[in-house]
Amino acid sequence: MYSGWCFKTQHAHSIHPLNISTEYALSKRMQRVDCYSRKNNESIVMAYFLNCATVLAFGAVLTACGGGNGGAGNLDDNQQITTVQARTLSYSQQAVIVVGGFDLRNTMSAVTGVCKNPVFNEAQSAPQLAIINCLVTATGEQPLTILGSNGKVLYSGTVAVPLPQVAVVTSEGSITLELNPVAAPISVDNFLAYVKVGFYRDTLFHRVIANFVAQAGGYTSGIVKKPGQRAPIALESNNGLLNTRSTLAMARTNVPNSATSEFYINLIDNAFLDYKSDANPGYAVFGKVIKGMDVVDKIAALPTATSNGFANVPLVDVKIQLVLQIQ
Repeated sequence: MYSGWCFKTQHAHSIHPLNISTEYALSKRMQRVDCYSRKNNESIVMAYFLNCATVLAFGAVLTACGGGNGGAGNLDDNQQITTVQARTLSYSQQAVIVVGGFDLRNTMSAVTGVCKNPVFNEAQSAPQLAIINCLVTATGEQPLTILGSNGKVLYSGTVAVPLPQVAVVTSEGSITLELNPVAAPISVDNFLAYVKVGFYRDTLFHRVIANFVAQAGGYTSGIVKKPGQRAPIALESNNGLLNTRSTLAMARTNVPNSATSEFYINLIDNAFLDYKSDANPGYAVFGKVIKGMDVVDKIAALPTATSNGFANVPLVDVKIQLVLQIQ
């Protein structure tokens, strides 16, 4: 889930463009080295190359190599951020945000709408590079502020977290789903929890009704209920999302708060499944098919029969082989 998301910056320090050449940074550093100590030039240059090699080993995410002002004055005043880049930034996944600069320490702090309690990873950080980790809990444009050890704002900008996407690989082809955690956070988090542990592997599209829905996620071959289901979740049908063609929704029993792992894809607009009132709550939509609806239509066209007491079961197993979050 790697993504090279970058930030819009709004702070006083000049930020080098990401394509700045290492040669230019080296020339600038060498000028500083020459100013600091001509007598110890060789040892300083060697130390600089070692520092550069360490930084570049992290995927060349920093814009320049270098250090502070040699330790003079208040050390907190020497802290500077030159680059901020997200190496991994996907909803419900661990974020990896790389911060490059001078005199960076784990005593810095970060405040962001991307996730709760962001922390600097002490084991993976160095004076020229710091790593922020946290669990991503929001999508869309979110603020990010990094404070120095003395509380001074070193960086202020924004980061965009995309809506999560999930690939569903079946015996009939692949389907890509886009989830909406803003409208249906409980349903999305529940679905992704099953995805993370590989629960959907070898489950079937076990209920397929042409011009209605294709339902999956609860049974294996022979219509055997798959063990390991989580506790039922609260119904989120009154969220503004409708049961239109290609949308993804949680299947449930006649009890409103009974959905677990099963989901369905609408083959047509099914307005009667939408929320009407507390007495007629409908079914919770939490995403949509953005690629592979032709695969879903192919599944819907398969002949079905009754199997193990279940109607509308495809005569040939339509097996889910892999479900993976890809964004």
